[in-house]
Amino acid sequence: MSGVSRIWAVVPLKHTRDAKQRLAGAIAPPLRRQLALAMAHDVLSALAASPGLDGLSVVTIDPAASALARRLGARVLTEGAGEGQTGAVNAAARALSREGHEAMLAIPGDVPLITPEEIEQLIAVHDRRPDFVITPAHDRRGSNAVLCAPPDAVTLRFGDDSFLPHLAAARAQGLEPKIVALAGIGLDIDHPRDLAAFMSLKSKTRSHAVLEDAGVIVR
Repeated sequence: MSGVSRIWAVVPLKHTRDAKQRLAGAIAPPLRRQLALAMAHDVLSALAASPGLDGLSVVTIDPAASALARRLGARVLTEGAGEGQTGAVNAAARALSREGHEAMLAIPGDVPLITPEEIEQLIAVHDRRPDFVITPAHDRRGSNAVLCAPPDAVTLRFGDDSFLPHLAAARAQGLEPKIVALAGIGLDIDHPRDLAAFMSLKSKTRSHAVLEDAGVIVR
């Protein structure tokens, strides 16, 4: 990577009692909590297996998510954990900058089809500092992966329609964004239609197994 290294991944995880409320019409609350942890496991396992990363931080105050993160070798941060995805990621960016890390890769906890190979594809595009690399959601509205070098190079604002604003925010800092479309990272599970698309792929993820074991059929 042209000498660029020291990339830390950051994954914000909400409290599981609040997990995936937009799936309420498709699955019951206990299964939503179970699915949230299964998706987090899939995401953190892929990140932990990526050789291009130098560290992994999870921002959460949820006990089950914290235990999972530590079991998979991640550092747990609590600052910003109660302030949504935006607050959690920006707090982590500030922490990583204070510690002198060169770059941050922010990944949501609900992209269970992520693979180490996709992570390496994204990292391979990072070849300068400052830098801004982004992977859009499958509908090209959300931002499902953002690599910032340095970690606080761009102030991030996540949400359903964050992709284009993130491009504009990077350009406002003099950075032309690098866009990397990736099928696995691009599919976040937010709505019943996302759940249906995910189940149709019959992956070998923990998330798919949890839903299949529960007899979930989404049309």
